[in-house]
Amino acid sequence: QVQLVESGGGLVQAGGSLGLSCVGSGRRFGDFTVGWFRQAPGKEREFVAAIDWGGQNSYYADSVKGRFTISRDNTKSTQYLQMNSLKPEDTAVYYCVAEVHVTARAMPVSRPSYWGQGTQVTVSS
Repeated sequence: QVQLVESGGGLVQAGGSLGLSCVGSGRRFGDFTVGWFRQAPGKEREFVAAIDWGGQNSYYADSVKGRFTISRDNTKSTQYLQMNSLKPEDTAVYYCVAEVHVTARAMPVSRPSYWGQGTQVTVSS
C-alpha cells in the first residue's frame, strides 16, 4: 500500500497559477498510476488528471485540458499538478490518488484504492 500527502493548496485570483504536490510513502511509487480528483461544495467528486507509472502517458478532464499539467518524479516519490489560468469554478478540495493495474485513461472510471487527505484550492473572481 501507499500513503499520500498533498501540499500546495491555497487562495489565488482568477487567471493565476498554483502548483500542487503529492508525496507517496510505503510501496514503490513507480508501481502506481497516479492522479488527481477534486470535489467542490455541493458537487460530486470528479476526475482531474492522471499519469501512468512511467510518466509517458497522461490524461485530462476536458474542463482542465490545456490549463493543467500533471507530472511525476518517481525518484522523489512525488506527483505534481501545475494549474494555470485558474477559474473560480476550479475551486475545490483536490485529492491525489494512486492505483495499480490501470492506465491513465482508465483512471476516471476506476475507483482508486489510495487517496490523500485533500488540499483546498480557492480561486477568487
